[in-house]
Amino acid sequence: MRLFRPGGLALALGLVAGIALSGPATAEDTKTVSYRGYQVTVPASWPIVDVAANPTTCVRLDQPAVYLGRSTAQSNCPAHLVGRSSGLILEPLTTSQPSSDGLLRRAVTDAGVLATAYYAPGSERAASDLLATGRVVTKTSSVRVAEQAAVTPTIVATGNFAGQGFDACDAPPQSTMDAWRPNYQGIGVYISGGVRTCATQPNLTSDWVATNAAKGWQFLLLDVGLQAPCTTRFPAASRISPILSTAVTQGRNAAINAVAAAQALGFAPRSAIYSDIEGYPSTAVCKASVLSYLSGWTQELNSRGYLGGAYVSASSGGADLASAYTSTAYTRPDNIWFAHWGYTPVGSTRYIPDTYWNNHQRVHQYANLTETNGGVTLNIDKNYLNLTAPPPPVSSFSVSGGVAAATLRWTKPASTTLGQIMVRAASGSTPPQLPTAGTPIYNGTASMFTHTGLANSASYAYRVWVKDSKGKIGPGVDVRLVGSKATIGASAASIMYTGAVTLSTAVTRLDGAKLAGVPVVLYSKAKNASKWSTVGTFTSDANGVAKATQKPAVSTYYMWGYNGATGVLGTRSAAALVQVHPAMSAYLTPAAIRLGGSTLLYGYLNPPHAGTTAYLQRRSGTSWVAVTTGKLTTNGKYAFSIKPTARGTYTYRVVWLADADHQGTQTASKVLTVS
Repeated sequence: MRLFRPGGLALALGLVAGIALSGPATAEDTKTVSYRGYQVTVPASWPIVDVAANPTTCVRLDQPAVYLGRSTAQSNCPAHLVGRSSGLILEPLTTSQPSSDGLLRRAVTDAGVLATAYYAPGSERAASDLLATGRVVTKTSSVRVAEQAAVTPTIVATGNFAGQGFDACDAPPQSTMDAWRPNYQGIGVYISGGVRTCATQPNLTSDWVATNAAKGWQFLLLDVGLQAPCTTRFPAASRISPILSTAVTQGRNAAINAVAAAQALGFAPRSAIYSDIEGYPSTAVCKASVLSYLSGWTQELNSRGYLGGAYVSASSGGADLASAYTSTAYTRPDNIWFAHWGYTPVGSTRYIPDTYWNNHQRVHQYANLTETNGGVTLNIDKNYLNLTAPPPPVSSFSVSGGVAAATLRWTKPASTTLGQIMVRAASGSTPPQLPTAGTPIYNGTASMFTHTGLANSASYAYRVWVKDSKGKIGPGVDVRLVGSKATIGASAASIMYTGAVTLSTAVTRLDGAKLAGVPVVLYSKAKNASKWSTVGTFTSDANGVAKATQKPAVSTYYMWGYNGATGVLGTRSAAALVQVHPAMSAYLTPAAIRLGGSTLLYGYLNPPHAGTTAYLQRRSGTSWVAVTTGKLTTNGKYAFSIKPTARGTYTYRVVWLADADHQGTQTASKVLTVS
């Protein structure tokens, strides 16, 4: 693995030169390779390597070649291989495998062949063109292709471990792992990245991981992706962007791919994944790009419950990370794995202060050598690990919605010396991704908390983290509180006293789902009152609709409410005012009189409103003019004696003005004829 040595540059540049052909290929430039009835055209300069005939062959993707067959034997690979050229691997098709960074795969079922074109970043089109030349010349009818079994990630890389580890270019066979186990407990494995040299590792499977985890092995997970922009060892397409926002995005994308690769192997959240940044001649621009890339890398891993690690040369990436350790401009990696050869395993390094990453967060790569254990010889990088895993997450995280409040509950992990439970919230459906994002709503050691002051008809998302007594933070766990909405409708805005009004509502979740068969409460408040009271509880129908018929005695506000449930926040509708006006009768006796005579206009107001004023009015043209007033009796009766002074036709009405309880009203018009 990965320290740059003098003399290696010429080799690296020579290998990179084989990435793609320039100009149209001629027959003299190419040759045809046949494998198990499948033929493909490749550059004539590419050597043919028969892996099946030479099981210890190192399948090196930093060199152009055509590799035939597959071997699970102990390969003869140097430990420190990084880089990517272009080439082709043809092997028996037994298990479907998807394409990944730097590996374009085609399952040729008619021939029973898996064709993998490997390529450096930016050369995917050339790899696709290469595979397009393939053709089947002899069909195989009995090929059985197994689907890769789904794996439930359960293994944490690493757990709590201080001791010796090694890393090699590819994962050793089980016999080697068993032979080396007495002397080592930690192993570094390359799981992802477009610049991995040993990327097609037949031994690195979920079964291999599970078997060795059961035997006590600890794992260091490596992603070899984009490299520093100032490096001279890798082509431009393999380098991090000098545009810092782009570098952050590149780091995030690399982390997404790395998590997928880790989970496919069975590695669960709480695992650390290390981004391999090879040594580089640092400049200010280069440093900022590397730190931005590692910021995006760490943020994305943390958001998914994994630790962000960085593998660096102590003198370049290590020094740059240390110089920005306290900077708020970057998110520093959780763990650091630094290469500084020649120093004692647990010794210091002059580039990274001992006070940095000192909470069991370090791996020191201190030697490269060839070593024999149990009769098996490997070329390795030696490491000393001093690591602890973050705490497990909470379990049974739930939220019960109320009105303007929600109660969160969780179960704290057992066997964890708790520092605190941290809960953060965000409006909407996306929870805070990091312990520094969103709104902090709880920090403590309890198992429940009620979040108050929530907005009506709004959704919230929560994430909770466990922080142990040493300050390490475990994976976040999410729960979502979907908002709800209640409408209100009234069959009439104004009704007569003793009349009826129908109130209706439709209750829905903000995600569009109808709240069918749920209890919905109707509330009321007199127009001049300050407190709401419960009218009754009704059950919504299949469409989330509920109705209730009421006969209010006074002008009344109505409001519907849904009080929430597990995962659903309650809501209140708007308030609708239903005005109530009294019934007012009018009688004119007699309706015709002679000049000099009189008549009586009387009637009743219901409810009575005794002692209030009734107003007698007469029409004059298009207007009404006041004639006189009178007080209502205890039974609400009014009476006016009318004696006109001229012949003619007169139109009268009686008006009662609104008070705090009722809307104003008036009688029907009454016509008097005077002859």
